[in-house]
Amino acid sequence: MAGGHNSRFNVCNSNMKYNCATQPPNIDNPTYLDAYRRSIETPEDFWGEVGQSLDWYKTWEKVLDNSMEPFTKWYVGGYLNACYNTIDRHILNGKGDKVALIHDSPLTNTIRHVTYNELYETTSRLAGGLRQLGVEKGDRVIIYMPLIPEAVMAVLATARLGGIHSVVFGGFAASELCTRIEHAKPKVVIAATCGVEPNKVVKYLDMLHSAIAMSTWKPVCRVIFERNNVLSVSLDCKKDVSWNTVLQLGSLAERCECVPVEANDPLYILYTSGTTDKPKGVQRPIGGHLAVLSYSMKMIYGITSNDVWWTASDLGWVVGLSYICYAPLLIGATSVMYEGKPDRTPDPGQYFRIIDQHKVSAAFSVPTAFRVIRRVDPEVKYGKKYCLDSLRTIFIAGEQCDIETKNWIERTFKVPALNNWWQTETGSAITASCVGFGHSMYPPKYTTGLPFMGYQIEVFNQDGMQTESAELGRIVIKLPLPPGNMSTLYKNDELFKQIYFQKFPGYYDTMDAGYKDQNGYVYIVARDDDVINVAGHRIATSSLEDAVLRHHDIADAAVFGVPEPTKGQVPLCLFVVKEGTKKEATKISSEIIKIIRDVIGPIASFRLAAKVEGLPRTRSGKTMRKAMADFAKNEEVTLPATIEDPTVFSDIRRALQELGYAMTAPNPILAE
Repeated sequence: MAGGHNSRFNVCNSNMKYNCATQPPNIDNPTYLDAYRRSIETPEDFWGEVGQSLDWYKTWEKVLDNSMEPFTKWYVGGYLNACYNTIDRHILNGKGDKVALIHDSPLTNTIRHVTYNELYETTSRLAGGLRQLGVEKGDRVIIYMPLIPEAVMAVLATARLGGIHSVVFGGFAASELCTRIEHAKPKVVIAATCGVEPNKVVKYLDMLHSAIAMSTWKPVCRVIFERNNVLSVSLDCKKDVSWNTVLQLGSLAERCECVPVEANDPLYILYTSGTTDKPKGVQRPIGGHLAVLSYSMKMIYGITSNDVWWTASDLGWVVGLSYICYAPLLIGATSVMYEGKPDRTPDPGQYFRIIDQHKVSAAFSVPTAFRVIRRVDPEVKYGKKYCLDSLRTIFIAGEQCDIETKNWIERTFKVPALNNWWQTETGSAITASCVGFGHSMYPPKYTTGLPFMGYQIEVFNQDGMQTESAELGRIVIKLPLPPGNMSTLYKNDELFKQIYFQKFPGYYDTMDAGYKDQNGYVYIVARDDDVINVAGHRIATSSLEDAVLRHHDIADAAVFGVPEPTKGQVPLCLFVVKEGTKKEATKISSEIIKIIRDVIGPIASFRLAAKVEGLPRTRSGKTMRKAMADFAKNEEVTLPATIEDPTVFSDIRRALQELGYAMTAPNPILAE
């Protein structure tokens, strides 16, 4: 890696001014370089060609309109429909009998195969029924469902009508759901009666009723899918309409054809975390999003219509919407929906079983999932009995992947593990190792890859100046952003400009910290808030975690900054050991401190480490470092409803107090 390992921790103090000339990555890959240059220098020609992969009712009048930056428009005047492009056109091309969705649910002991014909039949009937209930073009529909095929059908039925869907993760409690209902003002809410967790049934219908009771906005109707194989409930006939009833309404009406939608009209609203005071609803335009997703399946992930693709996520997260629902169906591939956990449903061999049983070509997951498998089954006793010959690649994103976990994935699954970086706001990858462009399957360690088409990535220091090569700073992207990015925040153009474009005029502020090497590879090391300032030296938490995880007894770790009178901040590490480890925690702590000193150096001022039984993570796999840092500082902490296990804070309190922190911290509050 250019600049040496310690170059990741340089202080951002460059005085170099930014050069506006296009600086493409310095790599020897003519196919990639030609495409990248064209996407930057002649975007109208480049993205016009990409857009031709879709079926349009009316071709665009103008590929790019940047006259009201940052409210950039793509494919202006073009009309299309997302449902048509994901279902109808494949059936018209004679592929109706192909399997579109495989729903694998060890939690309910069921596996379903849904063909494109079946998907079309149910989705069009559901759309017809929703139309009978009054849903029209531009209406919002909130979808509150577990990871089942009916959730995809609800998404695509809304899109078929030209409506705007907003999927709410099923783990959100009533108050969070209420916030989204009040902000989006949906005409209809589509929900399931329940979701399923290990040893637990989550009663969605009860939470929906509570949310609507609290809400100042009352939807016209709630459509309820009854999971009678899990939980039998009685619907409120005055408030709830059963899924089957809506399908019958659709059958009685005229066949529901797709409604053409202008390319810059919203396809969906997806709310990001922290929405209770100022809701942040990412608004995604339809045309650019579909074009980039379709293009990315081939060029980033190397997937064709003949492949089985598995994204281990939920439709309530951007990864799930993009790569469980839209992207694989746009190209006519088969998409796997896994309703389960990496380890407890019922054992840590499930990822291996799914790959073997469904002949998965490529998988996309978060690093945390693999850390969990490695922690509970380090010798892969459960996974060894399965055949992984169909698998070509594993893609990882969502959080920094330490090198030990990446190496373990590649040794265990015997395929490349390729990192990529993107955000809810972008909808698809900003940087990646692109299989379709022939990028190396074993790129430099730690990198998230090279800039994807249309992304001019720069790194700025705290003074807004461009950093030198391999110098840590704030990642920004020169405007205009390529197609597929959010067009605004729903109902709040001013907040959109203030959050993302005010700090660095002319650039999108990713709020992530990282650097570029001299070859153009991008390295994302943390959210900028997760960079610890130790006596003026900015150190990324992920770099410390990566070093900690080199210890052979450690399965998981989190590092965050805590106050220190002299240095301002110092790093503190909480770690989880592998099952069966006999070594004393104090011995492991001293060994970790030595590793950090050897790998990073004394600059890190690393002296605080303690063993815990578990770390707080959201169900999407993100480590809650800020919550732990605030807890250590004795501040009040409100835990999101999406936390995987809030009880871990009891043991975290013990560990922090042993190190002299969280001495008077109030118990964390779980958001209702």
